[in-house]
Amino acid sequence: KKGAILIDGGISKKNGKIVGDIDIESVKEKAKWITSTPGGLGPITIALLLKNVVLVSK
Repeated sequence: KKGAILIDGGISKKNGKIVGDIDIESVKEKAKWITSTPGGLGPITIALLLKNVVLVSK
């Protein structure tokens, strides 16, 4: 869909490199924004994990 925001949560190995499950080349002209892999969702996951650790420790 034109203007879609794509969140790539998948991780695969291709030719020895870590890649996401979205074929970015086939959607980059339509998508408004695409998370990168690696490095797209990882920092968000860590931040939310730490937030929950702080909440539980109180």
